[in-house]
Amino acid sequence: MRIAQVPPLYEAVPPRFYGGTERVVAHLTDALVDLGHDVTLFASADARTRAKLVPVRDEAIRLDPAPLKSDLAAHMVLLHEVRRRADQFDVIHFHTDMIHFPFFEDLADKTVTTLHGRLDLKDLPGVYARWPQFPLVSISDDQRRPLPDANWAGTVHHGMAADLYEFYPRSQGYLAFLGRISPEKRPDRAIEIARRLGKPLKIAAKVDAADLRYFTDMIEPQIRAAGPQVEFIGEIGDGEKSAFLGGAEALLFPIDWPEPFGLVMIEAMACGTPVVAYACGSVPEVIEDGVTGFIVRTDDEACAAAARVGQIDRRRVRQRFEARYSATAMARRYLQLYDRLGEAAYPIAATA
Repeated sequence: MRIAQVPPLYEAVPPRFYGGTERVVAHLTDALVDLGHDVTLFASADARTRAKLVPVRDEAIRLDPAPLKSDLAAHMVLLHEVRRRADQFDVIHFHTDMIHFPFFEDLADKTVTTLHGRLDLKDLPGVYARWPQFPLVSISDDQRRPLPDANWAGTVHHGMAADLYEFYPRSQGYLAFLGRISPEKRPDRAIEIARRLGKPLKIAAKVDAADLRYFTDMIEPQIRAAGPQVEFIGEIGDGEKSAFLGGAEALLFPIDWPEPFGLVMIEAMACGTPVVAYACGSVPEVIEDGVTGFIVRTDDEACAAAARVGQIDRRRVRQRFEARYSATAMARRYLQLYDRLGEAAYPIAATA
């Protein structure tokens, strides 16, 4: 099958540091190539891929040092290049939200659009009602709730390349928080859980400009007050994740928002590390309570769960990752969707 993969241009494919969508696209693309398909990736020139690369920008937007940049202009060039070559593909798989809809109305039946973000935003229902012909893929069933009547073709949970993550049979005795510093990710909860348990906490997280004040006003004082018990590492890349996650007794995922998927949960599972996660968004779909971690609803429950993560079989956590969340498993589920594009009946059963 001839497949085009079209990610956004904000991060490299895969990202050098923090980044979800582009990381998933990188792993999906390589897995499809490994399964014998002819795959073309439209991305910035700093992409690393086993597919054919069509570079549409010299480097990804976020880490580009240029002081003035237009993300809209960059994505217009991206869509132009995809449109110009559209007849070369059997399937064009977009990961760019809805920006491509007006340009591909006549080709909607050969497209798949995976939505990677939250969908409870004011203007989204009108867009998906205006362009109902585009088959959409959710990354969790919970993600769909704000748009139940959209043209859902299926749910495909994310997957990651299994060989990228090393299995750690034993922890080094600390708790971990990985991701982004923001109010909805609740790093304050992670610090409080560690304080109550008297356990060390390592935080490896990105601080966006929009969240800098929250970090300086709310999180930094907590870190200072905790002293050596809490270590703030900053943003890390793939090469550092296995040791960071694998050395942890548990990953704390104390979110307070409708998380569409939560890639860090399966990254921890790939290292054998159980996850203590609050029951928001996709969490009940991703975590098997008592098997790959614990699902909690209060801070008291989180503390109790973090205190008993030693009951979890770390080898089984890794095995569940391989069965449910490998890049190959994800690619096979997408291939089911691609094979059904010409049919009128939806939804397609493509969940894990």
